[in-house]
Amino acid sequence: MDRSSHPRSRRFAPAVALAAVAALTLAGCSSGSGGKKAEESADGASAGKANTPRMTVALVTHQAAGDTFWDIVRKGAEAAAAKDNIKLIYSNDPNAGNQANLVQNAIDQKVDGIAITLAKPDAMKDVVSKAKAANIPVVGLNSGVSDWQKLGLMEFFGQDETVAGEALGKRLNEDGAKSAVCVIQEQGNIGLTQRCDGVKKTFSGKLQTLFVNGTDMPSVKSTITAKLTQDKSIDHVVTLGAPFAMTAVQSVSEAGSKAKIATFDLNKELTGAISAGTIEFAVDQQPYLQGYLAVDSLWLYKNNGNYSGGGEQPVLTGPAFVDKSNVETIAKFAAKGTR
Repeated sequence: MDRSSHPRSRRFAPAVALAAVAALTLAGCSSGSGGKKAEESADGASAGKANTPRMTVALVTHQAAGDTFWDIVRKGAEAAAAKDNIKLIYSNDPNAGNQANLVQNAIDQKVDGIAITLAKPDAMKDVVSKAKAANIPVVGLNSGVSDWQKLGLMEFFGQDETVAGEALGKRLNEDGAKSAVCVIQEQGNIGLTQRCDGVKKTFSGKLQTLFVNGTDMPSVKSTITAKLTQDKSIDHVVTLGAPFAMTAVQSVSEAGSKAKIATFDLNKELTGAISAGTIEFAVDQQPYLQGYLAVDSLWLYKNNGNYSGGGEQPVLTGPAFVDKSNVETIAKFAAKGTR
């Protein structure tokens, strides 16, 4: 989709889009389709597979159980791995200490590269240093745009969460919102906090923060319902992930509230809800692209010495708005599980 055709997306068209295209061009191959198990080899890939020596790359995220956002990240990573003759080892844990242990496991396996998320950067500092000491290149994705250089990562692929939050806050102003609640599903996750903080910077109305347990969706629903029942002035609910937006739809109904719902991130159910008008809009950060570019960057570094962003700037994959004006274009890709 050409995001420049959408007026609200113009100012968010990532300046690094050309860098991403260049990286893919340097790879010299077209991407395959995702969806294979990460542990499976890519020997069956038929088109555009690299003939470079087999690599092993570990992708370690803070994915929590049931968070479908990460299925999209993983599909992008798998597509790059299939193209680049890479064995991809995927692991995840929302507990920062456990995530660090998974990175250590990858180091112990002497992988050729590691891609990690930095939802809680301080917990990852020591293990990143160990990877560097073992001469294993490390890149970041999704979470950690403010910290990847401090930790010494080679590259970063994602969106600036503060900028994304500020964009959403401005959109709430345009839509006439007066009182909103920002729902955070994981306390201590720096990226989620930055989103709500960004909204607060630009939203001219009243903004409240509501913490929920994102691993327990019935609890998420009851907590949002209780908040809307208690405070009838809330006219917008802002969620930080697609599954939570869909749950918020139920909460609004149960509370008898007239609040509208806006969210960060997409999945196929959410695009349908935007089309139907039950959700106003979403801020898209293109998780498939994050997974794809992170894995592909490690292949490019090993085989051609490339640094996306020159090691100085992050490669931005968002933000951009998806609403009724452009959702049909996005929906066909979301239906495949890649947006």
